Amino acid sequence: MRTYRAVNLNVLWFLIALNVLIFIIELAIGGYPIIQPNGEVTNKVVLFLGLNTAQLSQQPWTIITSVLVHGGFAHIIFNMISLYFLGSFFLRAAGERSFLAVFFLGGLAGNILFVLLAPFSIGIGASGAIFAVGGALAIMVPSVRVFIIPIPVPMPLWVAIIIFFFLSFLFSGIAWQAHLGGLLLGLVAGLILRRSRRIYYF
Repeated sequence: MRTYRAVNLNVLWFLIALNVLIFIIELAIGGYPIIQPNGEVTNKVVLFLGLNTAQLSQQPWTIITSVLVHGGFAHIIFNMISLYFLGSFFLRAAGERSFLAVFFLGGLAGNILFVLLAPFSIGIGASGAIFAVGGALAIMVPSVRVFIIPIPVPMPLWVAIIIFFFLSFLFSGIAWQAHLGGLLLGLVAGLILRRSRRIYYF
């Protein structure tokens, strides 16, 4: 049996707009590239909002704000597209409060694992939070099928999440630790939401 309800995407659009706005400020203040070819970070916005594991005690807010900071055009475009598609479905499945909780707690969990496993590093991006949303959806609605370009056939969402997670290990500069932390939080959240029957769309 399928049940439907109207969904308000304002909270999702607000998150996307906030990420884009911060990225524009990064460009306006520090220019492009935001991260230098040698890996050095000089952008003042990234230094203020990004998660520098060696300076976390002096900048504790970065454990959350780093989720809203991105390092390049490809980085923010891919993350915002992923956030829109996964977030819009999550909002239909479990509502705004659960979405915001999973997004920010997933980002926090990912950053905590990043601090533990990647000391003396700088981490930025919403990927950990997005993996939390995707992981929760994979548990809540496992029958959902999605397309991954360029694969021409649909696959279960949980398979797609696993594929993207393992791709984290194939490219340098990707914080797989944050992806893992967010994914684990999302899986737990998905189990909690599913057992509490706070799912409205199948």
